[in-house]
Amino acid sequence: MIFTWIAGIAAVLYLLAVMPRMTGRPDRSPFLGRLYAHRGLHDNRTEAPENSMAAFRKAVDAGYGIELDVQLTKDKVPVVFHDFTLQRVCGQPGKVSDYTYEELQAFRLCRSEERIPKFADFLQMVNGKVPLIIEYKIEWTDAEVCRLGDALLRDYPGVYCIESFNPLGLLWYRKHRKDVMRGQLSMDFSKDEALRGKPLYFILHYLLLNFLTRPDFIAYDHHSMENLSFRLATKGFGALPVAWTIKSEAELAGARKRFRLFIFDSFVPAEKE
Repeated sequence: MIFTWIAGIAAVLYLLAVMPRMTGRPDRSPFLGRLYAHRGLHDNRTEAPENSMAAFRKAVDAGYGIELDVQLTKDKVPVVFHDFTLQRVCGQPGKVSDYTYEELQAFRLCRSEERIPKFADFLQMVNGKVPLIIEYKIEWTDAEVCRLGDALLRDYPGVYCIESFNPLGLLWYRKHRKDVMRGQLSMDFSKDEALRGKPLYFILHYLLLNFLTRPDFIAYDHHSMENLSFRLATKGFGALPVAWTIKSEAELAGARKRFRLFIFDSFVPAEKE
């Protein structure tokens, strides 16, 4: 009998842990019915590489929503860039946060003529033409990028939501901007040998901090769509399921079984949605 009670209590605690926001959810309808270009409509072999103004213009012109990444420079300027380090995209040593914005302008994106854009310049260019999924890049515990990014977004005329792998970003928005739709990014971290077995990544994999962050959507690696916590949070509790990153028509067709929003790259979908 005591084991039954323990199992029951554990099951209830688990359900409470993965539960997303249940009341006062923002309107999700402006985000539906559109595909989202991952880091813009980009090709790193062209003059429109990832997270470049050229790639964002192409996405806007094609009518796609945009997913993008925001982090801070050394002088606290919000810029659009994915990796914390510069080597892969710019071929330079160090992190984005090691350089001022002006210093970063000396580096090219993927050997193109494009430079790392300011978040403010990106917002001015898009100007509400398409919906945005904004990922805040928070490496450890400093969520200042949320405050500085939000300062730019408060007067933005378009539709946007925010997401982050780091629950601190969602906590910031839960405390300061409850009206903004927020999403927890996650994946099966055990696929990365360096992260396998680490308690923090087990917790993030199974969305066990949802009770603190209360996300409105779960953006999950579509290869792991059968994850129980993901299914409970979305199908069970009604959080919006968002798929990343779709890389073919076949993957898009398969992801439609579990997801309602789709972030894509590496191909141009036959239909915008």
